[in-house]
Amino acid sequence: MADRSSFRTLLRQVLHLQESPQRTAFAFALGVFVAFCPAYGFHMILVGLFTWLFELNFVALLAGALINNPWTIVPILGATYWSGALLIGKTDAPAFDWHDLSFAGLYQQMLPYAAPFALGGIVLSLIGSLLAYPAACYFISKYRRSTSSSDQAPLPPHDQLG
Repeated sequence: MADRSSFRTLLRQVLHLQESPQRTAFAFALGVFVAFCPAYGFHMILVGLFTWLFELNFVALLAGALINNPWTIVPILGATYWSGALLIGKTDAPAFDWHDLSFAGLYQQMLPYAAPFALGGIVLSLIGSLLAYPAACYFISKYRRSTSSSDQAPLPPHDQLG
């Protein structure tokens, strides 16, 4: 039950900030962009960089980026490659030789799929963030209106670290 209450606390922090719903939604949408970004291994660095660069809310940006998590990574990877392959016109299915798992062998096997993967990641990042912004803006605005009549005070704005 502690996980559920900590999630509610995190959600409340994002939804009750004293910043505009548009700014919070922008942070979330930028996080969604990061979630689909093909720069695997650098997602958390990108979250920190965007938080600092645009002075956005870290929690909102992180919430968007965490769409890509252990439960969603396989469908996201598949959709990323499939989208890029479809756009490039690549119709062959990826093949993998399990007998050569050396670094050079893996590199040679994955190299032909790098371009479709990168293109698909960029396209899905753009589509995801463009869909996430209006949805998050609507949800945050609606949530704030519904709770504005209650006596809960909004949380203070984020500091420099988010």
